[in-house]
Amino acid sequence: MGNWVVNHWFSVLFLAIWLGLNVFLFVHAFLSYEKADKYYYTREILGFCRRTLRKQLDHNLTFHKLVAYMICLHTAIHIIAHLFNFEQYSRSRQATDGSLASILSTLSHQGKEEDSWLNPMQSPNMTVEYVTFTSIAGLTGVIITIALVLMVTSAMEFIRRSYFEVFWYTHHIFIIYFIGLGIHGIGGIVRGQTEESLNESHPHRCAESFKQWDDHDSHCKHPRFEGLPAESWKWILAPSVLYILERIIRFYRSQQKVVITKVVMHPSKVLELQMNKRGFSMEVGQYIFVNCPSVSYLEWHPFTLTSAPEEDFFSVHIRAVGDWTENLIRVFEQQCSPIPRIEVDGPFGTVSEDVFQYEVVVLVGAGIGVTPFASILKSIWYKSRHADHNLKTQMIYFYWICRETGAFAWFNDLLASLEREMEELGKVDFLNYRLFLTGWDSNIASHATLNFDKATDILTGLKQKTSFGRPMWDNEFSTIANAHPRSVVGVFLCGPQTLAKSLSKCCRQYSSLDPRKVQFYFNKENF
Repeated sequence: MGNWVVNHWFSVLFLAIWLGLNVFLFVHAFLSYEKADKYYYTREILGFCRRTLRKQLDHNLTFHKLVAYMICLHTAIHIIAHLFNFEQYSRSRQATDGSLASILSTLSHQGKEEDSWLNPMQSPNMTVEYVTFTSIAGLTGVIITIALVLMVTSAMEFIRRSYFEVFWYTHHIFIIYFIGLGIHGIGGIVRGQTEESLNESHPHRCAESFKQWDDHDSHCKHPRFEGLPAESWKWILAPSVLYILERIIRFYRSQQKVVITKVVMHPSKVLELQMNKRGFSMEVGQYIFVNCPSVSYLEWHPFTLTSAPEEDFFSVHIRAVGDWTENLIRVFEQQCSPIPRIEVDGPFGTVSEDVFQYEVVVLVGAGIGVTPFASILKSIWYKSRHADHNLKTQMIYFYWICRETGAFAWFNDLLASLEREMEELGKVDFLNYRLFLTGWDSNIASHATLNFDKATDILTGLKQKTSFGRPMWDNEFSTIANAHPRSVVGVFLCGPQTLAKSLSKCCRQYSSLDPRKVQFYFNKENF
């Protein structure tokens, strides 16, 4: 047997890889599902843990992508190992040299026990393609590989942004993937010697005398093999049960009646919906999933809550950025009666929930990315009016970057109210906000320059003047670090990845090596 292993080390190596990759694939598939769909529950459960641990949970989508890449990598190696093994199977079945491999390949064709085969190639003329598409393992392998390719390719950034529906529906092929993964090992293509056969013909004793197996006086008989029991269902069972339970809970919550109390159309194609729902309770920065059966029965889209926990309603601001949002806005613009039905699931937690845990807070919103910070600013307004002494935050820096002037109209009233409130309370320095306009022409700039001496900004009507261009983050972080040399500063972003890289770099650069001095912690909203 030892010589056979030496002579066939290549097949043994790939068989070992094949078996090992089964464990890798099942573990990665389990983690991929768990991390993607159970993040918000885990964050709520671990809400009492240290900031460092909670922050790791906020990288759930990054972890989900890394696990997906590992699944793809190990799937590729898994398939390549299979191809090499099948090539060895084919050569062994066609061999006529009387070698151990050729004899083992003909075991099931000697008329004794049909299920004792070792080589799935049952005849010399049988092809790899035939075995692939006629065996359970081969057919399910092809199906789950195609499902994986479709899920990965449709999840590319370009498709997610431009054709979200394609991504949404294709990603739910994971149900087929899990079912195929569960029955992939039932065919028993990976086989081992039976217990009875091991007692009669142990490979250590009989492998070298394989040519005498047919002799009547031989102590070694033809070995018998059986398929190894399927193990994949054990890895699929737990996430499947969790998924079904979660779907039942979400279905129950989504069927609770939602009353739309107010509909507002803002500039730049932004729809505001104010709603009520029995038993609904929220925290700042959280988000909900919204479904409108008039647009699509199956599609659920996440939207950040723009209302404050202190208000008697909850609201979302929806900008037209795709087919679903455009159709939703069009339905409400028609002002048909009755008002279209809305289903809501949530709320779910995000990094913004931790905003009041920092002494100094930096909020950075890009375009509609200001929505989670609207909830925070509203909550601050309520807390300041009721003199909330438990408020740990001492200073807030708010940066809002927009491409067009109309976008500033979304929350002008809120910012103006905050200005007045802070002046009345003598806390003018509590909120330092800056508005940046990136999409402007010479006419807008000239008009703003001519009216610069006025008490209020010509574009927004606020006391804070609008800046043209983008913030110089090095200057901003340097100023904040000097103003708060011994504070813990939380930086929160809802915006594009390029901006996230710049802010993350500044947080590392301007954090002091001395833990007793200023420390910047970067947090980014992920959907």
